[in-house]
This record gives sequence, C-alpha cells and structure tokens, in this order.
Amino acid sequence: MRRTKVLIVDDEPGIRETLAGILDDEGFDARSVATGEEGLQEIESGGYEAVLLDVWLPGMDGLEILERMQSLAGGRAPATIMISGHANIESAVRATKLGAFDFLEKPLKLEKVLLVLRNAIAQRNLKIELRDLKDSSRAGLQLIGNSIPAKALRQQISLMAATNGRVLIFGESGSGKELVAHAIHAESGRADRPFVEVNCAALPEELIESELFGHRKGSLPGASADKVGKFEKADEGTLFLDEVGDMSLRTQAKVLRVLDEQRFEPVGSAEPVQVDVRVIASTNKNLEEEIERGNFSEDLFYRLNVIPFEVPPLRERLEDIPLLAEHFLREFTSAYGRKPKELTAEALAVLKEYSWPGNVRELKNLMERIVIMYPQIRIDVRHIPLPSSRRTADRNGERTASLVEVRQTAERDYILRKLEDCGGNVSRAAEALGLERSNLYKKMRTLGIAPRE
Repeated sequence: MRRTKVLIVDDEPGIRETLAGILDDEGFDARSVATGEEGLQEIESGGYEAVLLDVWLPGMDGLEILERMQSLAGGRAPATIMISGHANIESAVRATKLGAFDFLEKPLKLEKVLLVLRNAIAQRNLKIELRDLKDSSRAGLQLIGNSIPAKALRQQISLMAATNGRVLIFGESGSGKELVAHAIHAESGRADRPFVEVNCAALPEELIESELFGHRKGSLPGASADKVGKFEKADEGTLFLDEVGDMSLRTQAKVLRVLDEQRFEPVGSAEPVQVDVRVIASTNKNLEEEIERGNFSEDLFYRLNVIPFEVPPLRERLEDIPLLAEHFLREFTSAYGRKPKELTAEALAVLKEYSWPGNVRELKNLMERIVIMYPQIRIDVRHIPLPSSRRTADRNGERTASLVEVRQTAERDYILRKLEDCGGNVSRAAEALGLERSNLYKKMRTLGIAPRE
C-alpha cells in the first residue's frame, strides 16, 4: 500500500528526528531536510502531499520557500503547514496568503500536528480531485470536428463566451445545441458558478412556472415545502432554456419580465427575489414563423436573440463523421470495458453517405449500439444498421425511398424526439407514445435506436 509522502524542513535535528519517527509510526512516508534549498529540490522531485516547513531557516527562509513552492508544483503543490518558535501575526497572515494551510507554534503538540496534517492532506487532495474533474468535464465539452462549420462555431464561441450577452442557439434536434451552451458557459467568466438546465419541452404547463421560479409551501397541490426555482439556482451563473419554443405564452411573459428586471416572485409569494443570471436558450423551431402564428412572443425573441448561434446539422459537416465516430467508440469502449474498435474505410464511407436525420445524437447512439452488440475489433459495413432510405443520394443524384422506408424513417425521427423530450427515459417515452414499454423497446431495436444507460 502506498504511503503518503510528507517532507519535514527544519534546521533543528531533534525536531526532524522526532517528527519523522512519529509520522513513520502513523503510516506516513516521512523524509526530512535541514535547509530550504534542499527542501525545494525534494519538492521538485515530486510525490509529496504535505510539507511541515519551519519559518526561520538558514539561507532561504520558510516564507520564501512557500512562495516558490507554489509555482514549482504545477498546480499540485503539497499542503504546507508552517511551524515556528517565534510566531507573530504578520508572519501567520503572510503565510496564509501564500497558501499555507495552518501555522503551528513550537513546542509542537504531536496530537495537534497529526490532526492538522491529515486535514491539510485531505483538503489538498479534494481540491485537486475537483479541479481534475472540472478539467475532465470541460474536455468533454469540446466541439469535435475539423470542418469549416465546426471551426466557425468554435471561433464564434471563443469570441463571445466572455461576454454576458444572451444567446439564442438554433439547430435541429440532436445537432449539439446543449453542448454549445455548456461550451459557452465553460469559457465564460461564470464558469465556476452554476450551469442550470431547463428542458421546456419536457415540463408540463402546470409545473414549468414552479420549476423556473420556485414556490412557497402550500401554494400548489402537493407543495409541502418551499422550492427553489431554476432562476435562483442559476444566480451568478448560467440558465439554459432548452427548446424555449415549446414554452407557453403565459410563461414566456414571466420570463420576459425576469430578463428585463433580473428579479421575480416565486409562486405563492409577493417577495421578489433578485438574481444575476445569464440566459442561453435553444430551439429547433423557426421562431419568426412561430411569432407569425401567435405561438411565440416577439418581445421575448428579441430579448433572447442578442447573440444568435446556428448549429449546423451533421449532413452539412460530413467530413467530421470519422472524428466523431472514433470519439464515441473510445467513449463507449471505455465505459463498457470493451476492447478498442476501429471502423473500416468501407464502414466510414457508409456513415458519410447517410443523411443523419437525428444528427450527432443519432451517430452517438449508433456507436453505442455497435460497442454493445458486436465484439469484433474491426467494424465493417455489415455492422452498421442504417436505413437505405437515408443515403444521401443515388447514382443519379436523386434521393429515393420506398413507402415502407419513409414510414420507418418518420417513426424513427418521432421516437428519437420523444426520447429526447423525456430525457432518454424509455418508460416515460412509451407512455407519451401510447405504447407498452416492451413494444417500444422492440420498435427501437427494429429502427436501430439504442437506449441510453
């Protein structure tokens, strides 16, 4: 079992020997040096999770070492506990500002040293874990592709992410609107604050106001306690209104008011709640046509459409398919513990001939299905169950399809949309479609739709 490495930097031999002996007995891998210069050399070698550092040392003092140590460790500096027999408030304050976890006075109480040391290591490792998790999640938000539309989209995100301007993202279902919203938030000044999502299409009319604005106890049937709404949860962060075109006119009017005033009243309350929220919205509808039909507020459209984004459908960036397919294969082989897979040139050609009505989501689902269903390492044409009706073109450049194929494609598109609306929950989608759950599973297998885990 690996032992936690702790470095002791103190010019008094007695203290070094005592601390090292106690720490070794407690299961640590304790090492000690007498000077700051030796301490820096040890820390540069890596692997230390904590340092017990004397303030007064010959040559370079402890505070100077602490300051240099932070830049040497590449963001993984060991937790540092300062020790001194001549402590003063000024030294303690400066040490804290430089990143020290605590400041202990000599003579040291060994029980306290052990307690502070364990707390310091736990806090340091938790910070690193959280940072790595955040870096990993941001890496997962990368827009994959080298096509001109993909490059243009990345450039557009970089140019405006740092602003607080509202964003309206247009694009077909499955094209990656949610990914764009996450990417905008991740590159913004609000990246360390909440990103809160509301699927406007999935929420019933009677619940959406409560979801957005919260409610007070007893204000609604079954409201046995106060509820914090999405706007309040997103305070100082970003609120993503997914498929905003499906929001009712009544709710649109309330959202419009919040955008203007940055405040609202929870359902059942007359007390306003003030917030600072950046709103990003998305839609797969033509909102200008919806305005003409009386289904969408023109005022809300212009409030949201400060910075418009158009996410291209996958059929307009076919050259990105190999990169996307390989990315999803890696993701799912890792998730399911399967051997790496590779697509043959013929398989890639088939993928690039398809028109992808379900866009990137459909490609992702297909790659997941392949990983689950086929143990082979090389994935060939026979492993790719795509309906022929959706091939981009025949030899004469004309798209052709039989009546059965057209019906299957329409069914597939409709089921994909219902699954999206229900967050991938097959039971809820089956209920919305008026089907038995088992029948929907059969239909999905027939149409090549993989259920989400």
